[in-house]
Amino acid sequence: MSGVTGAGAASRSSAGAASRSSVGAPVDRRRQPSGDEARGRAMRAAISVIAEKGTAALRMSDIAERAGMSTGHILYHFGKKDRLLLEVLEWSQADLWARFQEAADQAASPAEKLDLFVRSYLPRHPGDERYALWTQVLAQRHDEAGRRVLTALLDGWDERLEAILREGRNLGQFAAVDLPEFTIRAVAMLSGLSEDIMFGRARWQHASAHAFALSALERELRPTSQA
Repeated sequence: MSGVTGAGAASRSSAGAASRSSVGAPVDRRRQPSGDEARGRAMRAAISVIAEKGTAALRMSDIAERAGMSTGHILYHFGKKDRLLLEVLEWSQADLWARFQEAADQAASPAEKLDLFVRSYLPRHPGDERYALWTQVLAQRHDEAGRRVLTALLDGWDERLEAILREGRNLGQFAAVDLPEFTIRAVAMLSGLSEDIMFGRARWQHASAHAFALSALERELRPTSQA
């Protein structure tokens, strides 16, 4: 549930640093962004602030300050704070999946796509903003509409993994595993590793959680003829 490439993370990190360095600066209302640019800036600022402050102390003015936008502009994009978390999570996942699909389209094999999937799912480091957003959202109490949104997002990960597994199986590059059952176990493993990474478990200070997960999945997916 994290990022696909280091370049994107670096650009978000530098953008976040720049916005933090400008805290307290007056907002130039004549130069407010508009359209997709404004929404993207508001969403990225919200992800950063939510990961940093949590939800209890979150104020719309915090997001506005981080984004370099007016509070009124932020309210225009989010409306009420009540729907903020789900909207930001939906945007974050759409952005991540677009990056994943772009990279997957260039991949030479299902094995490469599986590698990309694992990289996309796992947090990049303790405190990863995208994964922190997930934990904040899942900790909230949701109505039926909110649960439908979350279910669709969670199912989206399963569907993408199943598509990779099916392609590899059809090409004879993966073993003929039971797709739903394997997907449940694979995602459960990745979720557990993600919690370890976010917590900062010492076991991953000198070892790669990505390499561990990929190796475990590849062992099960190796065709019998290659075992």
